[in-house]
Amino acid sequence: MSAHLLIAEDDHKHAEILRRYLESAGYRTTVAHDGRTALDHARRLRPDLLLLDVMMPEMDGLDLCAVIRRESDVPVLMLTARTSEDDLLLGLDRGADDYLTKPYRPRELLARIRTLLRRADRGSTRDVLRAGPVAVDLTRRTVTVGDREIDCTPDEFAILVTLAHQPERVFTRAQLLEQTNGYGRDSTERTIDTHMSNLRRKIEPNPRRPVLLLTVYGVGYKLAGA
Repeated sequence: MSAHLLIAEDDHKHAEILRRYLESAGYRTTVAHDGRTALDHARRLRPDLLLLDVMMPEMDGLDLCAVIRRESDVPVLMLTARTSEDDLLLGLDRGADDYLTKPYRPRELLARIRTLLRRADRGSTRDVLRAGPVAVDLTRRTVTVGDREIDCTPDEFAILVTLAHQPERVFTRAQLLEQTNGYGRDSTERTIDTHMSNLRRKIEPNPRRPVLLLTVYGVGYKLAGA
């Protein structure tokens, strides 16, 4: 069966052109014209890839990408008219897998889509993320340390998923906050410190001398890879 692509684009004319082009290339498509509708479609239809325009009503593409990334590993390709390096990096920090700046060539768009779908297909059997003794099961939504399963809150699980995807990478508190349910509320980056303290009590042999969830002073946190 052909891959199902969700197109989130508020420009109706551009969305229709994109839909026709992708369907002519053999893909199934669903179109949403605002971020809230796109989020609903993503949750209900579970598409194989998301094409997200950055500037959308209700919820912009960056916020939508952050929410999607907390809930799914579906590939996300951002489509943006913003060309500054900071804007592009922000999209990647929110969890996007790739981006294209407008105007883009249709053939390049297809090439990016095919690359992301191949990558997702190769990683489809990787349902368990591992870093040292820590195993995060994305399907069962469980965390084990050695042979011991631990209870996590949704926010704690989201943080561990983020860290376990890239062991040894240092994430800032702001980046981790974006992955939790605290994003968009009155939570502050200090909320992450509380979550990390709670997680250390659950998974560290000695929470006062952590060897798994490590603080990188002046930057943020990382999960030890071995």
